[in-house]
Amino acid sequence: MKLLRALMVVAAAVLLCAAQEQPAQQGNVPTFRSDVRLVNVFATVVDSNGSPVADLTKNDFEVLEDNIPQTISVFDRESQVPLNIIIAVDTSLSTRKDLPLELSSARRFAHDIVRPEDRLAVFRFDENVSEVVPFTSDLKNIDRGLDRMRPGAATSLFDAVYLASGALAPRHGRKALVIITDGGDTTSQMSYQDAMRSALQSEALVYSIIVVPIEASAGRDIGGEHALMQFSRDTGGKFFYAGHPGDLDAAFRQIDRELRTQYVLGYYPKARNDGSDFRRIDVRVKQPAPAEPGGGLAAGFTVRHRTGYYTH
Repeated sequence: MKLLRALMVVAAAVLLCAAQEQPAQQGNVPTFRSDVRLVNVFATVVDSNGSPVADLTKNDFEVLEDNIPQTISVFDRESQVPLNIIIAVDTSLSTRKDLPLELSSARRFAHDIVRPEDRLAVFRFDENVSEVVPFTSDLKNIDRGLDRMRPGAATSLFDAVYLASGALAPRHGRKALVIITDGGDTTSQMSYQDAMRSALQSEALVYSIIVVPIEASAGRDIGGEHALMQFSRDTGGKFFYAGHPGDLDAAFRQIDRELRTQYVLGYYPKARNDGSDFRRIDVRVKQPAPAEPGGGLAAGFTVRHRTGYYTH
């Protein structure tokens, strides 16, 4: 029995050595590391006029993680990749007057942007957060959900960002969270930090439409507005102010244009062990925009993308 065990150990050692030598003998067989995950960054590039730029190539970009240059392993233009969108509508008492206008604009946006391969969900939030329409491409179902919206009382904005981001996180493809609100938060259980972490982990772009009927209103929640701005900046989205009826439709049109013109840049992070669980991402366009027709000045590019990710 002891001899049999010894022979088995020797045989296992021989097989292990053979397995370790095989890649070297095969030469060009790639080695894959299972402990390194691909990091995807969805980027929007606009010129000095705010118009999306759609004709860049992989060689036009550089990606850095905590100032360390990374190798771009995946590159694609994302205009044809399916979209996953959540429209989250503030139905608190403070938005009651403007709610019909907001819902009409949201309905037009859904009809303009949703293709058969896309999926859109509708959330409402006041003191509670609820899914009114689950992910679907059925426009009639979306319309019925928007028609069922009724005003509530308080506002749980951070809860809405947290829960909507969580719903987007497991979905594949491009993801966007569009929030329509006056910026207040009075009843959230989750903190701003909780909501921000959830948004970044979901890889969703947050677009904030801040409804401010009276620009100098003493009732404005400036802190909530700044939080929305930061959600949008840190996830690669954008914020808009809607102070007049036409501003809502204009904001939705801009969101539509941007979501049609995006890039995905994927890379495998270079090995590091600094103990931090957050990695900061910086995406740059190497070359400036070409000169405008007619001999005008060259226009600089602005790149919007999520500012980083959590390792766990």
